[in-house]
Amino acid sequence: EEKALRKKYWNMMEDMKGKIRVYARCRPFNKLEKEQDSEQCVRFIDDTSLELNAGARGLRDFTYDGVFSPSETQAEVYEDTSHLITSAIDGYNVCLFAYGQTGSGKTWTMTGDIKSEENQGITPRAMKQLFAEIKELSDKGTAEVKVSSYFVELYNDQLVDLYYKLDHKSNEKPPKLEIKLDAKKTVVIKNCVVKEAGNFEELNNLFDRGNRKRHVGATRMNAGSSRSHSIFSILIESKDLNTGQVSLGKLTLVDLAGSERADKTGATGERLHEATSINTSLSALGDVISALCRNDKFIPYRNNKLTQVMQDSLGGNAKTLMFVNISPADYNASETMSALEYASRVKQIKNTAT
Repeated sequence: EEKALRKKYWNMMEDMKGKIRVYARCRPFNKLEKEQDSEQCVRFIDDTSLELNAGARGLRDFTYDGVFSPSETQAEVYEDTSHLITSAIDGYNVCLFAYGQTGSGKTWTMTGDIKSEENQGITPRAMKQLFAEIKELSDKGTAEVKVSSYFVELYNDQLVDLYYKLDHKSNEKPPKLEIKLDAKKTVVIKNCVVKEAGNFEELNNLFDRGNRKRHVGATRMNAGSSRSHSIFSILIESKDLNTGQVSLGKLTLVDLAGSERADKTGATGERLHEATSINTSLSALGDVISALCRNDKFIPYRNNKLTQVMQDSLGGNAKTLMFVNISPADYNASETMSALEYASRVKQIKNTAT
């Protein structure tokens, strides 16, 4: 009880500071790492700190808003994000995203197993909570809430409308998607299909079907590797039945493709082309994060479509939470070090959620 209260006040304080919340999550050893007799290079110090043994680069401690070890459940990981769903209903712009090397557990964290109550990830749980809270408001007669969503992926530097793919044959050419900022400096994607949903089942079904249209492909590091960044945005229109005031909230859930090294993934041909595009966009994201940390006047959002899509979530008007997903194995220690350093930089960024 006391711990829950402490957490609540911590979240409120961080919100007031406009801080991006950052959580590290370490997955269990996978088959490849076991076959290579990998040693564990991550040690969990407490709820917020971990130590990385980076071999020649020595031991490094990292501290975040929370650290999840492999034994922690999907429900425990979700706990710290749940207050942000309420913020989205209240009219805020909220973004949750996962970052990490290929095969580090990002899609498991963001999506998990949709069909399993226990193993659902952040996105299905967020949708469930959203509709539970909407029902409460409706039962009280205080607000009327409409929910709609759009779902796009960024594949080889092209925005692809996943909902368009649900309703059209693969040879039909979709309209060109454009990334714009509205008057509130919130990202809007023009010309993409927006679908309404009246309950959790409808929205979850749309998300599940859209997800299956994503580009995936096998690499040595990951049999079902996401070859695109996916951006799932839930639009929440709330009408206060006492005042008649309407507020618009947005909840964006981003599953980034993994940063990767071709020598480890065995990528060639098309896979290599995809990897180059993924790495270029993640590098552009890194440049934006660095510029924000330095408080630069000019932030290079327009250098890549990924940074344009995430413009309101980084240094913008969103309440943002990032998961950095890591492997426990020394085989991946150098990638883990890079990911953790990246996440430490994100922690320094200040957003202004209005």
